[in-house]
Formats: sequence, C-alpha cells, structure tokens
Amino acid sequence: MQFGIFTVSDVTTDPTTGTTPDDTQRVRDIMTIAEHADQAGLDVFATGEHHNPPFVASSPTTMLGYLAGRTKHITLSTSTTLITTNDPVRIAEEYAMLQVISDGRMDLMMGRGNTGPVYPWFGQDIRQGVNLAIENYALVRQLWENDVVNWQGRFRTPLQGFTSTPRPLDGVAPFVWHGSIRTPEIAEQAAYYGDGFFHNNIFWPIQHTEQMVGLYRQRFEHHGHGSADQAIVGLGGQFFARKNSQDAVNEFRPYFDNAPVYGHGPSMEDFTAQTPLTVGSPQQVIDRYAAMQDHVGHYQRQLFLIDHAGLPLKTVLEQIDVLAEDIVPELRRINEEGRPAHVPSNPPSHAERVAAARLAGAVGSDHVAAVDEFTGASV
Repeated sequence: MQFGIFTVSDVTTDPTTGTTPDDTQRVRDIMTIAEHADQAGLDVFATGEHHNPPFVASSPTTMLGYLAGRTKHITLSTSTTLITTNDPVRIAEEYAMLQVISDGRMDLMMGRGNTGPVYPWFGQDIRQGVNLAIENYALVRQLWENDVVNWQGRFRTPLQGFTSTPRPLDGVAPFVWHGSIRTPEIAEQAAYYGDGFFHNNIFWPIQHTEQMVGLYRQRFEHHGHGSADQAIVGLGGQFFARKNSQDAVNEFRPYFDNAPVYGHGPSMEDFTAQTPLTVGSPQQVIDRYAAMQDHVGHYQRQLFLIDHAGLPLKTVLEQIDVLAEDIVPELRRINEEGRPAHVPSNPPSHAERVAAARLAGAVGSDHVAAVDEFTGASV
C-alpha cells in the first residue's frame, strides 16, 4: 500500500509567531517538503492546483517537473488537476511531458476543485461543471490513446487531424485518479474507465466516504474491469502527532483554531470526532487509519495533509519523519494483513501498465505482436 503526503499550498500566517511567508518562500518550502518526503521513504507527493490567493500551486506540472529531477523514488502526482477549466489539449500534452521527464514516476488526479470563481476566470460556466469534467476527460483519453484525433464537442473548438505531443511514454497513458468528495457522477466516471477513485475525505465523516467508495466499487465491477474489491481506491487524511498525545494537542490547537479553512468553527475535539483529522500520539493515528479499511475495504493509497494552517517548515519536516518512521511501517503491515491475493496492494505502476498493454496487444490479435524495444510500439 502506498503512503504519502499532499499539499494544498496555502499561504497562512503562523498564529504563534505572527509571521507569514511570501509566495516565493512558500513555493520553496513545498519543494523542500517534497524532497524530504522522498528521502524519508514515503511513496507519494501530490500537489493541488489553485489560481487564487492564498494558494500558490498554480502550475502543478512545473512544480512536479522540477521535482522529477530532484527526487529519486517518490511518485509525483496531483491532488487536483482541474479537468473543468484547463484545456484538455494542454492537460494531455503537459502530463505526457511530465511522464516522459519523470520516466513514468507519476500519475495525476482529475478534479473540479473547490473554488467557484475559477470557472469564469477561465471562461467556463460552473453550472456545467460535471458535463465539462466528462467531456474534457473523454478528449484527454483520445489524445493519449490515438496518434491522430478528429473531435468535436460542446465546450471547445473542434480538432481535425490533431496529434498531441509528446506521445505518452512507451505508448501507455499515465494512470489517472478521479477525485470527488460528494459527486456520484465522478465516481461513475472513474468506474466507467477503470481508473482510480480518490475520496479526499478530510472534512467528512467516514460513513459518507464509505457510501462514495461503495458506489465506485459496485460500478467498477459493473463495467467489467474486475471484481469490486479490485477497484483502485485512495483516501485523504490529516494528522498531527507527537510522542506524547497531550503535547500534540497543545502544539496544534492554535493552528487549528486560526486556520482559514476550519478555524473559528467547531472545536478541535468535535472536528476530530467527526472527520479523519487525528491529533495525538503516533499510535492514535495508527489506530484511526487502520480502521479505514473496515469501511472502504482494502485500498491502495493513503495521503495526508500535513503542511497547512501556517505550520512552520521545521514542524512539517518533523511530521514527515514521524509519519515515515513511526506510523507508516505499522499501517503498512496492518493494511496488508488479510489482503486477498487478487486484490492489488498498490495502484498500477508504469511498468505494470506497459506489460499489461503489451500482453493485451498479443492476446487480442491472431499473431504475437512485434514490440519495438525502444518505443514500446507494437505492430
């Protein structure tokens, strides 16, 4: 099972010092956080996409392309790629380029985001959000899977004889997650294509997450991609941990109380009771997240938000170490116990997808396909 972190890239004042990083410092801190996660042995680093203050991650592929050259092992991903307001041609091109640059050490998550004004900023209508997500992703798939595309839809100009470049690495498109908190149509979209479904349930009770994941699993099987328990599922989460649980509570409380997202609302105790946010000892985090599979079944990816609410860089790096050293090994062990042999432990890697594509090419024809050893193309 994969464990990692994601950032929403908020620029927030540290309530304990009154200091606020500028945009440049925040971007550089995120680079440091990602590199530290790689060095600590975590599996995934993901960034969101926002186009408004107080967020700075407006260009995920720029950030991840830089990190591809700075990291060695970690999978580089997005916690949101705005499928509704980005041009699907640019998405196809930019993420194929990232795939090539990272040598396949990447995937991405399609999402609609949570900032309503982004639609008119990019010339779209929020009332068409789901329809945009469906049509745009269908075009992205065509651009990745076909060398030449002729296409016409509702939301952009037609394409005639268009080829997206660069072509996907080894002729295989990047693995895609579809992220949604509350929209059944997106769970259905993920299931229809046999893609992954990510429920970023940082603000929701587990019962809601269970319903959304259950729908996706049911529809994944309905569309013939495998049994429901073989569907590829990811979850979001939040924690703050110290060896002594009361130390964690005392240290994190001012950040929680003043955070732009949930500050000045429910108490930290109420919020942690009703959502996956866990503040306490590493064992408390382990106990909370080990129970997730009781609700959603065996799943493949767990990401944590740990660099938000104005937490200083030093503290975030310490939290990465706590996660990698004290939490992940035990969670990994627990989550692999009892996992049936037919249920994947991880999302499919690029190498696995290339091998599956080549096997499908050979099985689907009367003759064994001749595969070019350099490009992966088959005849």
